[in-house]
Amino acid sequence: MTHFLQGSGGVGLTDLLKDGHKHFSGVDEAVMKNIEACKKLSTITRTSIGPNGMNKMVVNHLGKLFLTNDAATIVREMEVVHPAAKLVALAAKSQEEEIGDNTNLVVVMAGVLLEGAEDLLRTGLHTADIIAGYSRASKASMEHLETLCMHTLPNLRDEKAVALALKSAIGAKQYGLEDILSDLVAKACIQILPKDPKQFIVDNIRVAKIPGMSVHDSFLMKGFVLTRDSEGTIKHMDNAKIVVFGTEVDLSATETKGNVLIKNAEELMNYSKSEEEAMEKVVQEISDTGVNVLLAQSVVSEMAMHFCERMKIMVLKCPSKFEIARICKLTGATSLARFGAPLPEEIGTCDRVSVDELGGHKCTTFIRDKLESTRVATIVLRSSTANHLDDLQRAVDNGVNIFKQLVKDQRMVAGGGACEIGLANHLNALAEKTPGLEQYAIKKYAEAFETIPRTLAENAGQDTTSTVSDLYAAHAEGNVFMGINVEREGIADMKATNVMDHLVSKKEALRLAAEAA
Repeated sequence: MTHFLQGSGGVGLTDLLKDGHKHFSGVDEAVMKNIEACKKLSTITRTSIGPNGMNKMVVNHLGKLFLTNDAATIVREMEVVHPAAKLVALAAKSQEEEIGDNTNLVVVMAGVLLEGAEDLLRTGLHTADIIAGYSRASKASMEHLETLCMHTLPNLRDEKAVALALKSAIGAKQYGLEDILSDLVAKACIQILPKDPKQFIVDNIRVAKIPGMSVHDSFLMKGFVLTRDSEGTIKHMDNAKIVVFGTEVDLSATETKGNVLIKNAEELMNYSKSEEEAMEKVVQEISDTGVNVLLAQSVVSEMAMHFCERMKIMVLKCPSKFEIARICKLTGATSLARFGAPLPEEIGTCDRVSVDELGGHKCTTFIRDKLESTRVATIVLRSSTANHLDDLQRAVDNGVNIFKQLVKDQRMVAGGGACEIGLANHLNALAEKTPGLEQYAIKKYAEAFETIPRTLAENAGQDTTSTVSDLYAAHAEGNVFMGINVEREGIADMKATNVMDHLVSKKEALRLAAEAA
């Protein structure tokens, strides 16, 4: 073996790896290419930040069109394959799953931090110095962010206060519709809020999207909406007692195959009659328990349907096991794996089950009006197109996720770039006191924060340079809540205009961006 290495001049990397591999090394080849990929991803989503952010049209591999300014959806549907850019995309995905908002901040900040690192590398700084400076700046910004709290939500059951806290998160996705949507989301969240708020479950707020009418016709319902018609002729049932079958509504067949020898017409009549009698007996037993609504996940046989109609039992079919689980949660029913009479504790109750027509679509509604709070609430969204309905749902989901964070921590910071300028000023002051090469990295980190107010001003069609310099001047005078005014030229007090971001949501986004970079 030794002789082979000497004779051939050693084994190169080409001999170690299989054909078709690519190998990059060094600052220019590897590092700069990775930074370039992340910068491009960041540039795509940057113009979607804020209320005036632009919508992007994304067509995924299945040919489905997405028209949205939600960074999480854009990054997910783009299916990023570059390994470095994929790390940023995964950081955004993590933010979406953990917090549910501020995903754009993760992508933009990661891209801008890498852009700053590129400049420092070209200047001659070593990667170790940049990482040390960025780590120190990230830690300092996290600590300073805690001191920038502008508002604390006094009461989680106060509809107006909650709607005000959610308004900015929803307004960033659906500018102009934030008043309607924040009210709907606040009411829905408070309706299902348990006695111990920490047990709030996001999944208990459902969204039913029905095309037609306008957003202003959207409404909240105490209960669940199933976007299907009932199976039989019975369409309404008050004081409903519900039984849920997770199996098919039919008599079970034998496990072994068998042949029945029928010799004459009388035997044939008796054979089918015995089957009818068995089915009638089972349906009669179900009816005797007081059940008047039957919900099946699978097939409902014609014979079972016939006897249910005779005994005035409303029959519904729902193939989705998730929707069945939510109906069980709302009504208190138990999904049965056998077809037969339920026990009293397995029966669910509901004030009213009825089939209503909304925009030409038949929908079955399970309503619990008599209770002050329900376990499931449904927001029925109306709009002209399916794309707009999807985008409205994303805005509602963002609002619900922010409420979940408010349950854990009620602190809010100033929005409109005010918080970012405060952090930039703090890091610039820190850089001045820091000896060595780390100070350059800290200054670049401070510059990165400036991107958010600059982008907000740019998207609002303002002169970015003068607006950002006005913002710095206002903060230097001690007006720490001054931010970008997206409605009129210039800057405004975010506390007076009630523009707020959730502190934990912003903190988590900045942490993920720093880690990804």
